Amino acid sequence: MLTMVYKMGLCAEDSWRKLRGFRHLTKVIEGVKFKDGIEVTEDDKVAA
Repeated sequence: MLTMVYKMGLCAEDSWRKLRGFRHLTKVIEGVKFKDGIEVTEDDKVAA
């Protein structure tokens, strides 16, 4: 069963799209705030 699922994943991988912004996933998991796709820093909060 595990082999079958693995082979199906390999076949499906050809049609999958790459995620844009995958490098930001760790920041999202850590709770970093983003606005319109741009990371919000403390300096940005003070300027607003």
